[in-house]
Amino acid sequence: MYDDVVWVDFDTLEAFMKDVFVGVGVPEEDASVCANVLITSDKRGIDSHGIGRLKPIYVDRIRSGIQNPVTEFEIIRESPTTAVIDGHNGMGHVVAYKSMKLAIEKAKTYGMGMVAVRNSTHYGIAGYYPMMAVEDGMIGITGTNARPSIAPTFGVENMLGTNPLTFGIPTDEDFPFVLDCATSVAQRGKIEVYARAGKELPEGWVIGLDGKPRTDTQQILIDLTKGKAALTPLGGIGEETAGYKGYGYATVVEILSAALQAGSYLKMLTGVGSNSEKRPIPIGHFFIAIDIEPFTPVEEFRKLAGDILRELRASKKAPGQERIFTAGEKEHLAWLSRKDKGAPLNEILRKQLVQLRDELGLDKYRFSWE
Repeated sequence: MYDDVVWVDFDTLEAFMKDVFVGVGVPEEDASVCANVLITSDKRGIDSHGIGRLKPIYVDRIRSGIQNPVTEFEIIRESPTTAVIDGHNGMGHVVAYKSMKLAIEKAKTYGMGMVAVRNSTHYGIAGYYPMMAVEDGMIGITGTNARPSIAPTFGVENMLGTNPLTFGIPTDEDFPFVLDCATSVAQRGKIEVYARAGKELPEGWVIGLDGKPRTDTQQILIDLTKGKAALTPLGGIGEETAGYKGYGYATVVEILSAALQAGSYLKMLTGVGSNSEKRPIPIGHFFIAIDIEPFTPVEEFRKLAGDILRELRASKKAPGQERIFTAGEKEHLAWLSRKDKGAPLNEILRKQLVQLRDELGLDKYRFSWE
């Protein structure tokens, strides 16, 4: 995956992304939030949701008029422990950041807080927001719906989004337990990584209208938006490998991302109008913060959580396997590997950065590959 790449340091990339967001109309404070969410993805080795999405997802949607660069964060309903937010198709990162902060503040006072959001947009890596709760000594949970991508078990039509259900849990280790994954076998962002690398997909990630697996990466990205291909739920095609479990969890996230906040769902999130024109994708999210202290002393919780993870990693390994991992560990290792060299940019990404710099007049940036 890292053939023909140039490594660029994180500080330069984050500053560049902030300036790009400002250049397309995002207020400076909000631009800092957006850039930090994206660079966090790159730092954790999640290349599908970092700077690779700057232009095709955020900049292009702002320029096409289907996403608002200025975010109106409106509280529709509120109780001591809950709130419903309308994001008015603003920057999803900003909506999500403020929503999780609100959930955390409620949890500090009442032990738990939950915020449901409607009319938001793509908010980057889901794991960013539970990690905000972890930093305050809390458990964080989030989920979001998305453009239809997943076919239900025994179906071939893309109905559900990739719908991650994400947890962040404090431990006494150098990194928290962070489970951040889609409820599909693979998400669109990972397919985009394969497309940029010019590689075919592994069999089983995508199903065609004929019910058979597909691996033709470039055409799949086109057909996913046209309803001619669909991602498979966790567990895969059919019930033999328990695809119904991924389908069920994706549905849970869809309901909690739409029904609590009277938001949009399923085919309402295609981003395409009746005349094939682009339109907003008003997705929903939910955020939960749980204060640990009312249950048990937080340091005791951290140690017990760490003990559980250490025992799992120390358990008997399969033949030929060197180690067992727990969630969040590989991302921590990616950070340790990347912290001194930055993020890998392939030729497509390098061209996008130069294009954005030139279009927005960000002349202070000169890249090493030029």
